Amino acid sequence: MDFRLPAPHGQAAALSYAAGQGAPKVVAKGRGDIARRIVELAREHGVPVAQSPELVSLLMQVDLDKQIPESLYRAVAEVLVWAHALPAAAQPPRVNHG
Repeated sequence: MDFRLPAPHGQAAALSYAAGQGAPKVVAKGRGDIARRIVELAREHGVPVAQSPELVSLLMQVDLDKQIPESLYRAVAEVLVWAHALPAAAQPPRVNHG
């Protein structure tokens, strides 16, 4: 499961998680135009976008392609539960470019 977290102050972080992976990884993060592009791509590909400025600020401190630290497990788990609970109709269709 992938999801993106935009913050109103112009930051966004993207996480990826697969069962058995251990912990979610930060796969993209940025500010300004990069943050807007992260959110835009997420929406285009049907990836849930959650708003959590505090969590985004913490995720911005995690290196790219690194698993989140244990201190963020609970907050990220709450976002994962939210994303899994979204009705399929609320999520745009995923686009496969592979």
